[in-house]
Amino acid sequence: MEFVRYAAFLPEEYRGALEPERSWWEWRGMRVHIARAARPEAGVRVLALHGAGGHAGLMWPFAAMAVREGAEVIVPDLPLYGDTMVPDRRGIRYSAWVDLVCELVERETAADSRPLILFGASIGGMLAYEAAARTGRAAHVVATCLLDPGDPRSLTVAARFPVPGRVGSAVLRGAASVAGRVLVPVRWCADLGKMSRDPALSRLCASDPRGGGSALPIGFLADFFAFRHTAPEAFDAAPVTLVQPAADTWTPPESSIRFLDRIAAPTELVMLDNCGHFPIEEPGIGTLADTLRAVRDGPAASAAD
Repeated sequence: MEFVRYAAFLPEEYRGALEPERSWWEWRGMRVHIARAARPEAGVRVLALHGAGGHAGLMWPFAAMAVREGAEVIVPDLPLYGDTMVPDRRGIRYSAWVDLVCELVERETAADSRPLILFGASIGGMLAYEAAARTGRAAHVVATCLLDPGDPRSLTVAARFPVPGRVGSAVLRGAASVAGRVLVPVRWCADLGKMSRDPALSRLCASDPRGGGSALPIGFLADFFAFRHTAPEAFDAAPVTLVQPAADTWTPPESSIRFLDRIAAPTELVMLDNCGHFPIEEPGIGTLADTLRAVRDGPAASAAD
């Protein structure tokens, strides 16, 4: 059910009825759930990464779109979310997400030589960027958001109750030093009412017990905002395309564009007109499909040469 209920919010032509193949990967004592749409005939593959409060079911409408555009798709449930089994939820930190995705990229590219595109939504965008930088094995990075936690303005943008960036980061570090294992509801940390321009979709995201309706440790938040990603001026691992929802009121375009403009690798900015943070609206959703098709042709054409 979770793999179809989010798709119901997309325009009808994008509601692909696609059932995932589900598997589990034993990683550091966790049982990581992976949803996959295997397409041996596809020229490229896409590894799709959700953000905080997301999971594979939430990402599945975009997976279906990528499959329709001729790609095989892999979507993991990152620890704390979806069906991934974690023995110690309170101990999960953002750095574990980075390690997991890097190992998954290494694992997938070792087993299959087809070009691998990393697609990240929300803070999954920076996760895709970092995995590309560390592994050097991504053909392309596509992100809906590039919210740099090293930018003091990021906390002001992303927090549920915004405070000045440096002050907020210091408060989080202090809280994590004494209460890092304390679980807090996602809705206390992020304004999930801004998830979508459709209030019903925002409510679904906020109430989903596998996603935004769950809790995360204070230490995870502190680790994210203390994490220092690869400097964009040193990033040359892969082309980066920012597919920025133009009407995103949660992480406004200027935050991501500011980071994109500093990336040394080839970059492209594609605005998704009329789309909120969770892009479902026309004409932006059609632009996203067109962009995925263009990115698909890039790595596929390079691999064939």
